[in-house]
Amino acid sequence: MAKKRFRDIKQGKAAMSPVKKDSIPKLKRNYASKTSKLKAFLTDAFMLVMPLMYIVFYLVMGGREGFAEHKALGWLYILVPLVIVQTAFMYKTGQTPGYRAYDLTLIDESTGEKPSLFIIFFRNAAAILSLFTIFGWVMMFFRKDSKTLHDLLSHTAVIIKPADK
Repeated sequence: MAKKRFRDIKQGKAAMSPVKKDSIPKLKRNYASKTSKLKAFLTDAFMLVMPLMYIVFYLVMGGREGFAEHKALGWLYILVPLVIVQTAFMYKTGQTPGYRAYDLTLIDESTGEKPSLFIIFFRNAAAILSLFTIFGWVMMFFRKDSKTLHDLLSHTAVIIKPADK
């Protein structure tokens, strides 16, 4: 079959061949629900963030008064180790403790496999930054696949872990 020229198609001399829907493969992902993601987030907040906050409040800053005087530095001391710990958990198993409790896992959207270390680190850093805007987290309530802004930026997805893995 001869290749159709754009000019011929534009002028109506040749018809453009339609794209069949069967030729485009669709990947059916079992995306995590909003409630399970929220439960996993709360579990991670208590299992990862609270110990870090305690260490920073009382061991590093010398109490609540010291933290109150240097809030920006205190939050930096909390959030940087949090990103590192979450990245380590997700790189090793694809799950944080909260994700493990609710059978969720993180995947690269294009391959379906565990993302690379850089992608996981970028996703976790973007998640912390999207906390300040709130929009990044709220948008999961308006999407069918429950993706947040950091999932879209890093091209990852949180899915229900398959039983065979």
